[in-house]
Amino acid sequence: MAEKRDYYEVLGLQKGASEDEIKKAFKMMARKYHPDLHPGDKEAVEKFKEVNEAYEVLSDSEKRSRYDQFGHAGVDPTYNSDGGSGFNGFGDVGDIFDSIFGGFSGGGFGFGSGRSAAASANAPKRGGDVNASITIDFMEACAGAKKHIKINHMEKCPQCGGTGTDGSMTTNPCPDCNGRGSVQINQKTVFGMMSSTRVCSHCGGKGKIITNPCSKCRGSGRFRMQKEMELSIPAGIDSGQALRISGQGDAGINGGGTGDLMVFITVRSHELFVRNGNDINCEIPITYAQAVLGDKITMPTIKGKVEYEIPEGTQSGTKFRLRGEGVKYLGRESYGDQYVTVVVEVPKRLTKQQKELLRKFDDSLEEKNQVRRQSFFEKLKKRLEQ
Repeated sequence: MAEKRDYYEVLGLQKGASEDEIKKAFKMMARKYHPDLHPGDKEAVEKFKEVNEAYEVLSDSEKRSRYDQFGHAGVDPTYNSDGGSGFNGFGDVGDIFDSIFGGFSGGGFGFGSGRSAAASANAPKRGGDVNASITIDFMEACAGAKKHIKINHMEKCPQCGGTGTDGSMTTNPCPDCNGRGSVQINQKTVFGMMSSTRVCSHCGGKGKIITNPCSKCRGSGRFRMQKEMELSIPAGIDSGQALRISGQGDAGINGGGTGDLMVFITVRSHELFVRNGNDINCEIPITYAQAVLGDKITMPTIKGKVEYEIPEGTQSGTKFRLRGEGVKYLGRESYGDQYVTVVVEVPKRLTKQQKELLRKFDDSLEEKNQVRRQSFFEKLKKRLEQ
């Protein structure tokens, strides 16, 4: 079996192309290789299938993300969010091409036929995913939290139970399509006269009209509602990440499954801590005496306070590592580290006596106690002598 080409290459795109660029490239390539324009050309049919498959993946943000990360191995060719049999080259994606070509059916190719369009409209369809967002505090992201969130989504109508009717089901054939579920339209295009078949807008492809629609959902079987739910924020979540809650999206159509809820997380900044992946960075001021003599100081961490021994002669800007005091890794029982940078604080105002004592102290220091200063002036002297 020949190795599949890169989907971006198939559409003539670079990785990272926008949604509009993908759609524009798809339309151009689909018109170029559409079998109705190349009767009997098997190569055009294969190219058309290849373009179709590439668009099916790259136009779906979730599939595209898996493909970008894992290549063809990350995309299941039998996957179909509507619960169908998956990609087969043509039938299941007729609705995509209907918006571009109007559903070609000329030339004997049979793409987008009335029968398949009506069957697709009556098939169980999975509900859409619902997006929401929430902002949490820095410490809530580190330790985890319970939050309440309100979402708007389509639920199965509580009055009719999703049937779309009041009481017993009573229907009549659709007068616009005569019960076929689709209508045929002839269009004059740059390629000549093309016959297009589209889902009937009056009955939605069902071929029948409910004569006693539900008064609450008006026959759709779904009703938009707002609900409040508790959200479990896992320890270690970070800004830009999202939580997927299965079965909390829009209710399906014709008995299809319920979509998912995607909650995108934003984390507020902290006054002391800065997060870098699963590590924490912070700065702590110490006195000149503490830096010179060493001292046991209290260091704040996201888990509480810890005692730490600062050695004698600590220089300003020295960074200390506290192992395991960082943020928990998502789904793992391990933690990052905390890095504490000490900054020696120089006093701004001294008394006359303090200044005199400090000068005496400075005069008493030997050069070997000021290695960096000595090295600097030695380098400067050599530079001036050149």
